[in-house]
Amino acid sequence: MRIVVDIGHPSQVHFFKSFIIEMEKKGHQVLITVSEKDIAIDLLRAYGFEFANLGNYGESLFEKILNVPIMDIKMYKAVRAMKPDIFLGFGSVRAAHVAWLLGKPSIIFDGDDFTFPYYKWFADTICVFSGFEKAGKKIVNIPGYKELAYLHPRRFKPDHTNQVKGPVTILRFVSRAFHDVGKEGFDPDFKRRLVKELSRYSTVYISSEAPLPDDLEGYKLNIKLEEMHSFLSEANLLVTDSGSMTTEAAVMGIPVVRCNSFIGQSNMGIFEELENKYGLIFSYRDSNQALKKAIELVQIPDIRIAWEQKRKCLLQDKIDVTSFMVWFVEHYPRSIAKAQSFMAFCLESQVRKGGEY
Repeated sequence: MRIVVDIGHPSQVHFFKSFIIEMEKKGHQVLITVSEKDIAIDLLRAYGFEFANLGNYGESLFEKILNVPIMDIKMYKAVRAMKPDIFLGFGSVRAAHVAWLLGKPSIIFDGDDFTFPYYKWFADTICVFSGFEKAGKKIVNIPGYKELAYLHPRRFKPDHTNQVKGPVTILRFVSRAFHDVGKEGFDPDFKRRLVKELSRYSTVYISSEAPLPDDLEGYKLNIKLEEMHSFLSEANLLVTDSGSMTTEAAVMGIPVVRCNSFIGQSNMGIFEELENKYGLIFSYRDSNQALKKAIELVQIPDIRIAWEQKRKCLLQDKIDVTSFMVWFVEHYPRSIAKAQSFMAFCLESQVRKGGEY
């Protein structure tokens, strides 16, 4: 099988990593296409993947919209010689568009509905994760999160060589994505307050996509890109304005305080589930409330023990997403009918020997 995997965000490198490795081991041919977004290309290189670089969509919202058809054309040119059998992407508009142009099926995975309106007419099958609020004939519901494609216990074994003595707090600051226009995270003064207050109770490290003020550079986390999840797994607390790392920490059993202006207005179902059903995260629109909760949590002895029990409850309800992906693609399109039926899906989703379905 000749498979195109399209990547548009660093988190998607992690999402598809194990799937690509397993499919290539099985003898399938995989071509990765990627657009320049933050550290996506750096991650692909760190993991040793070859890829076709499609460039970037630009900086402004106007540029991003204008470049959609241009990126479609770039992807079309990059993949047509391969004569692909199927296209995969995560919320990927261009993968759905190009697959449609070539008359090939596409499977689009998604965890939110930001790009859904732009690919739904072109995608053949849309596999969505817990908390996704859309429904339809094309949609297959997966009992899991995209982060469980690479952080499920079967997939992730942390390397504790970076272990630090005493409690560790990680602060994660992100740059704004195209769908985050008008949404705000932490301002520089609040970042300083976080460091000052939380440093009283723990060792603080900062992971930031945007440049840090000079006085916070000393807290910057300097590790290899591929070591981030292992380091995160050692933390006692994550405070962030990031969506992706919120879920990553939660599925590893790490307490999370999340704060940005999405909360209370367009908060996604996944975060409501992590907070209200599993009690793994705390979400605040008000930064002062977020800081108060962070100070409270960082002082709780052995907090990770309590959170590990919450994590076990979550894992009982969810699946190894990579195993599902391999099964679903190899048996496509016969797998659609089985997966769309809830009871049949549950039977197929029971992990057998070796994590197969």
